[in-house]
Amino acid sequence: MEPEPVAARPRYLAEPNLAAIVRPRYLKTPDAATHLGLSPRTLEKHRCYGTGPVYRRLGGRIVYAIDDLDAWAARGTRKSTSDPGVGTVLPAQRRFRQD
Repeated sequence: MEPEPVAARPRYLAEPNLAAIVRPRYLKTPDAATHLGLSPRTLEKHRCYGTGPVYRRLGGRIVYAIDDLDAWAARGTRKSTSDPGVGTVLPAQRRFRQD
């Protein structure tokens, strides 16, 4: 018995073409929060307080570049509890200016 030609198969049964898969460059808030392991509300608070990753406003939508999310998360990288690290990822809370 010969296998049926690929064109005769329904699309959902066709072999996926990995080269044709488009990876998103920007993520909306819920997807960006999942990428970071945070809740969407926490990411919104970071945005309001200015402590979160860089974001873009495209029309009425807020989107995050994946590279910006990874760079923000990398600022918190530590090797041990005594390692001062490169930067600090602040908590999502209001910071008061001290003049």
